[in-house]
Amino acid sequence: MQITISNIPEEGLHLRFSKSGEWFDQSLPAGDDCGLHLRKIDVQCLVEKVLKNVSIKGKIEAGGELECSRCLEPFDFPVEIEFTYVLTPVEDLVEDELELTYEDLEYGHYNGDTIDLDQLIVEQVMLQVPIKPLCADSCKGLCPTCGINLNRESCNHEVEQMRSPFAALKNFKVK
Repeated sequence: MQITISNIPEEGLHLRFSKSGEWFDQSLPAGDDCGLHLRKIDVQCLVEKVLKNVSIKGKIEAGGELECSRCLEPFDFPVEIEFTYVLTPVEDLVEDELELTYEDLEYGHYNGDTIDLDQLIVEQVMLQVPIKPLCADSCKGLCPTCGINLNRESCNHEVEQMRSPFAALKNFKVK
């Protein structure tokens, strides 16, 4: 959704809309799959203009599925995000900044007279996807020998404990 900055009224622009999971998949960069398969995304936000800056405050609610990284089973993954952005014109961008602070994550830049709200929504949803998604903290995963899901069944295979490369130093004594 494109927002034309010059068309934002003084009282702000209240937006409420829904997008499909297919829209989300198509909005990702080519060949990129975050593993999240959304069914629907609901967005509500307030867009306000103060001088040249644009403030966007909103809420995103979505439901989808992720695959557990231990047992490889799909599980429900609800997404509820409240976000705030302050966008400034690219012309005001200072080039000599070297390090981002936590507060800088709420700031962005726009070019011209339009803002692509879709890009901000996709970014916020992507930030919610865990690096190593788990269906539960107690997930036992798969048996490395036979591959059965240890959450549902058990097997008689012994899991070999990884031996630390420093185990040889355990009995080492310095005089």
